[in-house]
Amino acid sequence: MAVGAAKKAAPAKSVGESAAKSTGESAAKSPAASAAKKTANKTAKKTAEQPAKKPAKKTAEQAAKKIAPAEHVGKKAAPAKAAAKKTAKKAAPVKKIAVAPPSGESPTALVRRARRINRELAEVYPYAHPELDFDNPFQLLVATVLSAQTTDLRVNQTTPALFARYPTPEDLAAANPEEVEEILRPCGFFRAKTRSVIGLSKALTEDFGGEVPGRLEDLVKLPGVGRKTAFVVLGNAYGRPGITVDTHFQRLVRRWRWTDETDPDKIEAAVGALFPKSDWTDLSHHVIWHGRRICHARKPACGACPIAPLCPAYGEGETDPEKAQKLLKYEKGGFPGQRLKPPQAYLDAGGKAAPPLGAA
Repeated sequence: MAVGAAKKAAPAKSVGESAAKSTGESAAKSPAASAAKKTANKTAKKTAEQPAKKPAKKTAEQAAKKIAPAEHVGKKAAPAKAAAKKTAKKAAPVKKIAVAPPSGESPTALVRRARRINRELAEVYPYAHPELDFDNPFQLLVATVLSAQTTDLRVNQTTPALFARYPTPEDLAAANPEEVEEILRPCGFFRAKTRSVIGLSKALTEDFGGEVPGRLEDLVKLPGVGRKTAFVVLGNAYGRPGITVDTHFQRLVRRWRWTDETDPDKIEAAVGALFPKSDWTDLSHHVIWHGRRICHARKPACGACPIAPLCPAYGEGETDPEKAQKLLKYEKGGFPGQRLKPPQAYLDAGGKAAPPLGAA
């Protein structure tokens, strides 16, 4: 730009020189002529320099302005980058809860409410335990299979005769099915249950040396044994945490809106995500005990429920405290429990042992 300006200024210099030359020719070599020549040269030089400086300054300013927008954009881009980083952080994989919480309740609030319910139930049932009588893993396994579609009380009244006659897997595997059916008749579905207990006894004898395996994948291969039965054995015979999703458990966790699932495996996954694994076995006992004693299927005793303030379904049952008290079952209502041989802690807390089969 400065060079172009200088070239444009060149005619001004030529005009000055022509004027000086013309003056010199007219006035010969007079002092006035020399002064005029110097003045013309000075003027031409000044004229040439001024246009050159102004465009250069203007060009620098324009360049600065052109750079400024880019710098401004850079400043705006910084928050965008931070937002992108924040979004990426939020999108990072986290532990998922299998089922969405109830409307209006955040996942965190659901976890807190669920754990508080479990803590409250632990205070109400500090002596909660499996309500099947057993002396070893084999007896617990058989008793759990027999408990399908009947009560633990009925199973406990039936198994003493069964285990007295067939104390080991080898004995039951070699049993006469008709004799076993006669013993199991009070449990209902006695033919199917006979096939299951004889079949699992044969599998234990042939595949596991007469011992009940302590792994989930081995237990579920046995005839009549599913995840629920396997977790009962693992949690109560081997001390390995598991969630027992029986009918009571399914009903209550949906009533409390811990999950809307109906499939037992999905319920297990959804509820398991709300609690640490170490709580699973005791949690199962607390929920099942509450379902049997207070939170019944048809007439829940809402007016006598210790977790009523935490229950979204409060009011579905009897809310009058006196009327609700009459609905309580087992030791909460002053009646015998389900075990013929309950733990001492249960008896110390005021629990009563169940009567044997055929007792008045």
